[in-house]
Amino acid sequence: MSTINQPTAPPRLAVPELLVGIGLLACAGAVAWQTLAIPVSPLYSKVGPTVFPYLTMVGLVVLSLLLILAAFRGGWQPEEEKETPTDWKAMGFVVIGLVANLLLIRPLGFTAASVIMFVLVCYGFGSRHTLRDALTGLVLALAAYFGFARALGVNIGAGFIESQLNTVIDAIIGGFGA
Repeated sequence: MSTINQPTAPPRLAVPELLVGIGLLACAGAVAWQTLAIPVSPLYSKVGPTVFPYLTMVGLVVLSLLLILAAFRGGWQPEEEKETPTDWKAMGFVVIGLVANLLLIRPLGFTAASVIMFVLVCYGFGSRHTLRDALTGLVLALAAYFGFARALGVNIGAGFIESQLNTVIDAIIGGFGA
């Protein structure tokens, strides 16, 4: 018997991809809604404060539509991956890391909260090198913090660590200026 002429079953709807696509589309709508609330001065000729949010929104719309299309075509995962059970313990560590960051950023500051989140997410992804993960998270968090705070002048949650480092940096800069 030949299998060449046998009709193939139509692809099933991939619900996870559809839900993520709809969620991304909702995020794009939220970005558009918030971007419309940004006041734009007539002094901006071509590039104003809304250009990058609109570019982000367009990217989200394109990605969400591609995911929705993939969902209607049966999804982007191979069948053997779809049959792999979800590791709920690992997912729990990732979610706990994100929630910990949300709850700890105000009392501890950006850097400490980000390091805790980084370590928990790394553990969720299978890393068992806590010290290495904490040091990597510290370097990344400090780079992000000082990139925003020093370079852009945006306060994203200064805590004890950031205050101490700001004092040291100001003393060093003051020493060169004297």
